[in-house]
Amino acid sequence: MPARVAHLWRHPIKSHGVEAIAGAAFTAGATMPWDRVWAIAHEAAKVSPVASDWARCANFSRAAKSPDLIAIRARVDDVAGTVTLSHPRRAPITVNPDRPEDAARLIDWVAPLSNSDRSRPAFVTRAPRGMTDTDYASVSILSLASLRALSERFESPLAMERFRGNIWLDGLAPWEEFVLIGRSLRIGGATFRIRERITRCKATTANPATGRSDADTLGALEAGWGHRDFGVYAEVTEGGRVALGDPAVVAAA
Repeated sequence: MPARVAHLWRHPIKSHGVEAIAGAAFTAGATMPWDRVWAIAHEAAKVSPVASDWARCANFSRAAKSPDLIAIRARVDDVAGTVTLSHPRRAPITVNPDRPEDAARLIDWVAPLSNSDRSRPAFVTRAPRGMTDTDYASVSILSLASLRALSERFESPLAMERFRGNIWLDGLAPWEEFVLIGRSLRIGGATFRIRERITRCKATTANPATGRSDADTLGALEAGWGHRDFGVYAEVTEGGRVALGDPAVVAAA
């Protein structure tokens, strides 16, 4: 049996919320729709408050520096172009980050969740394509088998949301996704070229239910497998719809 799509996630505001979805229409050369559309730049960022080109993650408020952010949940209204955010310690908020007044409300909302010892959130920016951590339009593909292998090193299962992936596959062998680098994977109606491993940061140590760091995921990866990699980045080479349950097969060379 081929591997299949077990979960799909998008993150409309980089590092500020995750949303589970049933399907998405991918476009060649583009990121997942509604994924990392906006990012919140901090006060030391070297990016523009208006729409800008892609920029490195160091310019943005993110869970690696403020773990409380990982507990944010998101819900997109595709028609209205709004995002509703919720957090265990904040009242929900609905914003259109493209509107200056809503962007200001968003900054005020996330400020209490941001590490006071780090550069503070300053403004919202939007890139022509999703503000992923790669300098190309990428989609992240992760494996439930690898998550189970890593979870075995802890007393309880690790939540998928720690790893902020787009497509989670079930049916691969643990770490088999690394073997696919350089190959094409047909998932549902779309084709993805697997580019590289994802090297992880401290954001994965935070519990998405609480926003508190509670698991040394990086140490466990180092101790168990001699690296800090989890999941792979891919490019969409042929567009099409991907939905839960769709098969994932290696495309013919």
